[in-house]
Amino acid sequence: MARVVESKKACTVNPLKMSQPLGASFAFLGLDACMPVMHGSQGCTSFGLVLLVRHFKEAIPLQTTAMNEVTTIMGGYENLEAALLNIRKRNAPQVIAICSTGLTETKGDDVDGYLVTARQRHPELADTEIVYVSTPDYVGAFEDGFKHAITAIAKALVKPLPVVADQVTLLPGSHLTPSDIDELREIVQAFGLNPIVLPDISGSLDGHIAPDWRGTTLGGTTLEQIRAAGASAFTLGIGEQTREGAEALEAIAGTPLEIFERLTGLACNDRFLLRLSQLSGKPVPAKYRRQRSQLLDAMLDGHFYTGGVKVAIAAEPDLLLALGGLLHDMGAELKCCISTTQSPAHALLPAEQVLLGDLEDLETAGADCDLLVTHSHGRQAAERLDKPLLRVGFPVFDRIGNAHKVSVGYRGTMNLIFEIANLMIQRIAHHHAGDWPLTPEAQLATRRLDGSGSDRLPSTQLAAASA
Repeated sequence: MARVVESKKACTVNPLKMSQPLGASFAFLGLDACMPVMHGSQGCTSFGLVLLVRHFKEAIPLQTTAMNEVTTIMGGYENLEAALLNIRKRNAPQVIAICSTGLTETKGDDVDGYLVTARQRHPELADTEIVYVSTPDYVGAFEDGFKHAITAIAKALVKPLPVVADQVTLLPGSHLTPSDIDELREIVQAFGLNPIVLPDISGSLDGHIAPDWRGTTLGGTTLEQIRAAGASAFTLGIGEQTREGAEALEAIAGTPLEIFERLTGLACNDRFLLRLSQLSGKPVPAKYRRQRSQLLDAMLDGHFYTGGVKVAIAAEPDLLLALGGLLHDMGAELKCCISTTQSPAHALLPAEQVLLGDLEDLETAGADCDLLVTHSHGRQAAERLDKPLLRVGFPVFDRIGNAHKVSVGYRGTMNLIFEIANLMIQRIAHHHAGDWPLTPEAQLATRRLDGSGSDRLPSTQLAAASA
């Protein structure tokens, strides 16, 4: 169990964490025909939009209520009302998802009351679902916003329905990529189960070229699927951040649940497939038995390069646990673990301490480590320390293909092991010809003679060679 320590520095240097509103917006981007809205100033939305676009290299639908000095003091009802009406008129989304920001939270805007008033004054909003989540950015982090958004979606849109025996709800954490979700969906379907993924960024942020254009999200969990989650026989949560949403579904529809703290590793995937086998009544398919064997071989091959390696990791709690747990399984030492917010996941991390800090803390501790693991904002620290950097999490803006990386399941774990081992192989020092200086005798035997036939070796070397 890791001991959690909060940084006592006067200020944050090279921030690690992203804000709650950004995490909530990210979750809402996994809903089909949805328009996420940040209730705050334009700058709050613009900053988050830049990070999302740079990471995914895609057009991101994200709107703002554009609060200014006057509306902040007087209250933001008119801005919120105008945003709802304009979005409905121009984009016709099925869902409008509203996230608060530090600005409106500090003012104390009664957004729930605003929405009731707006619906009463404008009956035309009746055909649009509106979800609101409180996400002040002065507390918590990216993962907290994502967590609260899942809960808000469940409470606003899910109702109890007759149970469908072969249907399960899959709640992915914010640390999973679109391809991670595709991998998990394929695994669940291999057991004959029908998964409803909530939210499903694999449909909206997987880097596809859509046949048509619309101002809302292009793919993801549909409104019908969200409502149908009330009929699921079981809820599978990936990461501690999904526990709150899974418990909300249990309270609403009585759906039993199980949370898998990570699916990057061997034992955790064994447990996941065993649960799917129990739910479906079917044996584990031969395909995954084969993949498990391949993962064992990859762990055997990779541990030569990861065993004894000192690692410094800075990431959101669930990602920190997933990567730290795997590295520990591979014989690495978690020398420095830095996270963004409090989480039960920290208690499961095989390290002495987790520091709630920033990337300056990572750079300070990383000087004595062999590998740095964090997002792209850690690249300067890695350059200054001359250490290899494994880019993970959000944002990764100096590499392409982030949506298609897989690190869950047997196959994804194997790919991650190869990536880490190859980073360490690149740091192995290789000998060159100058590393083995020739003896005077060897130089005498190999030295070319000049045209006169006399040897050009210095007299001192000649004397030593003839002695």
